[in-house]
Amino acid sequence: MATKPRRDKQARIIDAALELSAERGWTAITLDDIAVAAKLDPDEVYRLTPTKSAILNAFVRRTDLAVLASQSMADDEEAEASTHDRLFDVLMRRFEVLLPDRTALGALCRDLPRDPVSLAAAVPQAHCSFARMLEAAGVSTKGLRGLARIHAIAAVWLATQRTWFNDDGEDMARTMAVLDRNLRRMEETAGLVLGIRHTAKTSEG
Repeated sequence: MATKPRRDKQARIIDAALELSAERGWTAITLDDIAVAAKLDPDEVYRLTPTKSAILNAFVRRTDLAVLASQSMADDEEAEASTHDRLFDVLMRRFEVLLPDRTALGALCRDLPRDPVSLAAAVPQAHCSFARMLEAAGVSTKGLRGLARIHAIAAVWLATQRTWFNDDGEDMARTMAVLDRNLRRMEETAGLVLGIRHTAKTSEG
């Protein structure tokens, strides 16, 4: 029973941090600011998320869970899809999940280079996150090839994210077009090395 209230409070902390980041910038806010915005005692915020980096990592995990939950509902439909299409679907679902927080994410991307502590802490979490996205698409992340795949899909995401930040269309058509192009480019330039090709069905080992 104690887990749900904890999750609810953590969600309030994450949401408050994102809102303040959009308003003031990530580097300008403190845990005390976040506690006030979340309407929580500062000690409780420190206990649940002792650093801003911890909040950022909790946000990434929350995003992963939302993407994976939506992905599980589509598994049957995508059983016969190509690796390209499965990767496309997973990454577009991620963009959709993140859409309500796009302004805050833009502020984060601008500010993180000026916050080396948060940036350094975000790298391992981002690595795990992209690994989860690959696994959700049926692509193995084991071994050196798996590590290369994680770096490749992260590069695809970052290259597409620039378009997504400025895509005001309701259907995110520009983002979809750029993501499709970036995935194809990855497949064409490094597909043999990564073992990711525009092929149908089965997971990539």
